[in-house]
Amino acid sequence: MAEPSSKSVYDFTVKDIRGNDVNLSQYSGKVLLIVNVASQWNLYIINGVSVMSFSSIGLTQTNYKELSVLYEKYRNQEFDILAFPCNQFLGQEPGTNEEIQEVVCTRFKAEFPIFDKVEVNGKNAAPLYQFLKEQKGGLFGDGIKWNFTKFLVNKEGKVVERYAPTTSPLKIEKDIDKLIQSS
Repeated sequence: MAEPSSKSVYDFTVKDIRGNDVNLSQYSGKVLLIVNVASQWNLYIINGVSVMSFSSIGLTQTNYKELSVLYEKYRNQEFDILAFPCNQFLGQEPGTNEEIQEVVCTRFKAEFPIFDKVEVNGKNAAPLYQFLKEQKGGLFGDGIKWNFTKFLVNKEGKVVERYAPTTSPLKIEKDIDKLIQSS
């Protein structure tokens, strides 16, 4: 369960990719896009034939590319992206934090903050993700269905929208811009 007194995402402390505590109150007054991410994709063997998960390749590359576009455009306008690696979906984030950081920064050129690998579902779900899901459930229940589920948070730290993994980050730009422009 999320911390009982939690009223906003700013009430949480999380670990960054290097294991340091980060109090999310440092983002107070900013619009946030919180995303569970993965940097790998899988190769499956089906009836002796190698099959790569192309939907995962496209989802990963597209999301990282478009998240980076949004970050570059709005990073100086009270906006931040908080990325939380997650290995709960077909093992698409198996590496250590050091390996994840290397891949994300070199392959995908991500400059937004990357945090410690977390679980987003189940009894070991990170308290932040328990809170996010309590605030905005999904279409088919509260559980996160796949990596790149996105939560849009207003300047007061309240979750205002949840987007499916297949929702292009650029498709939600108007929602981000609207929140940035609000006082």
